[in-house]
Amino acid sequence: MAAAVASATAQPATPPDRVQLGRIAIDRTEVTIAQFARFVQATGTVTRAETEGGGFEFDGGWQRRPGWTWRTPDGVAPASSQLPAAHLTHAEAAAYCRWAGGRLPTAAEWLGAAFTEQRAAPPAPWVSGTTYPWPTGNSPQGANTSDPDRWPRAAPAGETAAGVNGLHDMGANVWEWVSDAKGTERRTMGGSWWYGASQMKADVVAWKPADFFAVYIGFRCAYG
Repeated sequence: MAAAVASATAQPATPPDRVQLGRIAIDRTEVTIAQFARFVQATGTVTRAETEGGGFEFDGGWQRRPGWTWRTPDGVAPASSQLPAAHLTHAEAAAYCRWAGGRLPTAAEWLGAAFTEQRAAPPAPWVSGTTYPWPTGNSPQGANTSDPDRWPRAAPAGETAAGVNGLHDMGANVWEWVSDAKGTERRTMGGSWWYGASQMKADVVAWKPADFFAVYIGFRCAYG
């Protein structure tokens, strides 16, 4: 059953926290459950994970998890409404961004924001114009991966280390949809808590079916 992705002109009363990077701005964090809830309230959107019996998790193959949706990403009431909104298709993520006055970033925009410090006068230790090997800087430390850290699954917005351009979770936490298309597939960026740090690297290219939804895929928006 197709998702009911409604359109609406009303936008969030409080714009999300954004970082201006040249001609575009980008969300400082991944879109949260609380933010997506405001979109749903305004538009009446019902997601495919809700209508089709739950989202997916990989466990020896893709398994549908009953009751796992953006509202309850792990099937129970979330510990925080600041967790990233997951179990959303590419179209559902894009619809939210349009409602918020933006769009999904391109892969090139996403990579520039994730790896190259573009702020004119960034705080130490960041150096303007420097391209870093990781979205977290010179090492992957501070990101939420499957490597040892304090987050067993997804982390709430802003809890992991602020990285390049002051952005959180451009590496790991949840994969992020971007606008790049290859047939019926769409690109996802950055890796997730399910993977090791290697999936955070800039040369990783990952495509997923546009109508797929899973526990570790979320998104953020760009503006401009």
